[in-house]
Amino acid sequence: ILSASRDDSIRQWTREGEPVGRPWKSNGRVRSIAMSPDESMVVSGSADGRLRLWNIREGSMVGNPWEGHSYPVRCLDWSPNAQEIASGSGDGTIRRWNMNTGRQIAPPIETGHGRVCALKYSPQGDKFTSGGEDKVIRVWSKDGELLVEIEGHDAQVASLCWSKDCAHIFSASYDGTIRKWRLIDGKELVVFRGHTNAIGSLCLSPDESHLLSAARDYSVRIWDLKSNQQVGDPLLHDDVVWVVDISPDGKYIASAGLDGHIYVWSLEAALEHAGYDHVCVFIHCYCLF
Repeated sequence: ILSASRDDSIRQWTREGEPVGRPWKSNGRVRSIAMSPDESMVVSGSADGRLRLWNIREGSMVGNPWEGHSYPVRCLDWSPNAQEIASGSGDGTIRRWNMNTGRQIAPPIETGHGRVCALKYSPQGDKFTSGGEDKVIRVWSKDGELLVEIEGHDAQVASLCWSKDCAHIFSASYDGTIRKWRLIDGKELVVFRGHTNAIGSLCLSPDESHLLSAARDYSVRIWDLKSNQQVGDPLLHDDVVWVVDISPDGKYIASAGLDGHIYVWSLEAALEHAGYDHVCVFIHCYCLF
């Protein structure tokens, strides 16, 4: 597990909660991180507007920080072919970077979001979607052409993910809802309700059977995509939960937030038994990826 924190560090952990090596110091409050598809590199975005590339095995920064954004880097994603990285910032722009040179590939995209809070490449890598404080979801070609504009949320769009066939987009918002959209025309298909406060993070299980969400109501919730209903009991923290993710094999959920812990849950146990006796607690962290 990799975690990033407002204490300026990035840390590695085993699933059992043991630290791996020393923390990586970024010299800037870390706001976002993303792992490369081959799991060899991590890119981080900081409050100073810079991106930094890290070699996971060596635990060291590669080259110099990448400069371009004028406000904190709030979201990051790797293209599926691992050749480029997209970043979204409080300056309202999305920028694309060559991961080998750290240089921008094209002029910045002026998104119209205000702060860009969510960014995700499609599984095919030919487009990406973004969301922000203007409550709108936008889908862009890789070259920055606006393809689709989707409206429906009542507050900031905080997290996004794609179905594997690229037919649907899922979004989470500070309005407390998760929504499923049809890409071709932006039609809203499903609204998932259950959280009682702003949702900050969303992810899709590898087999696309479940959605996972994390919110300011101190909970992680699991949603069945056949019934479009919440399943199991909420997985509770002692404070706001900022982020949730799932392991590549779909067996484990990791979540983290303001209570200073990372929790690892068995998805199977959470679905069958509400899972509270299957929690491992890891000290540290404000953000987790």
